[in-house]
Amino acid sequence: MHVAVGVVLGDDDRILIARRPQHLHQGGLWEFPGGKVEAGESLPVALARELAEELAIAADRECMRPLLEVRHDYGDKRVLLDVWWVPAFEGVARGCEGQALRWVSARQLADYDFPAANGPIVAAVQRAMGERSEVGRRKSEVGR
Repeated sequence: MHVAVGVVLGDDDRILIARRPQHLHQGGLWEFPGGKVEAGESLPVALARELAEELAIAADRECMRPLLEVRHDYGDKRVLLDVWWVPAFEGVARGCEGQALRWVSARQLADYDFPAANGPIVAAVQRAMGERSEVGRRKSEVGR
């Protein structure tokens, strides 16, 4: 399954994470928001669509930047996670599907339980946020 994943950044450099509903694969664990890429969709379009559906935010596709790809085999499911920085968006994030949301610092990510495929994402975010080199333009730099 090909999944577009967003590392959504708030004005205060906090990162948005969501808790997976219990009835889903890896339910109860925390994740970076996103969802399945539909046939014919580009990654930025798929990610913006998923963020609008799940969080009621309008991500600025022009500011999105790729972070990494993660391939993982859970045994019962194989995933390809295409992970992108989302440093600019409009709206106030809310769990449209009833999911709990948290804004956390890069350091606090270690305090949450994520699916195994998210381990490389957590490490990459913590590394990049420490360096502040890969994040791209901040919301304040794009007139938000």
